[in-house]
Amino acid sequence: MFKPVIRNKQRKIRHRRMRFYIKGTPERPRLNVFRSNKQIYAQVIDDVNQVTLAQASSRELEKNGANIEGAKSVGKLVAERAIEKDIKTVVYDRGGYLYHGRVKALAEAAREAGLKF
Repeated sequence: MFKPVIRNKQRKIRHRRMRFYIKGTPERPRLNVFRSNKQIYAQVIDDVNQVTLAQASSRELEKNGANIEGAKSVGKLVAERAIEKDIKTVVYDRGGYLYHGRVKALAEAAREAGLKF
């Protein structure tokens, strides 16, 4: 008998391992992504002061967040909100997910909207 693979548990281990290197500062906050089966969420976080500076999710949009188009619109929205608060550079935290599909689409849309990472 073998233990079944629990994907979310493995993702959290990967994310914890990445967070050792990725830190958000007031000058360069962290753009964190969380992807569920139905939605996608993005936050710009200052880890030093433990404050969320900007956020966006597919729940706010008319489109479905479970696809690449929804991820692109969330990336654009979070970038616009961050730029309004004078945040131009961020560090990208993919949350333990592969840089592929919705996670990649969100990052590219945020870059196109003016964020640098």
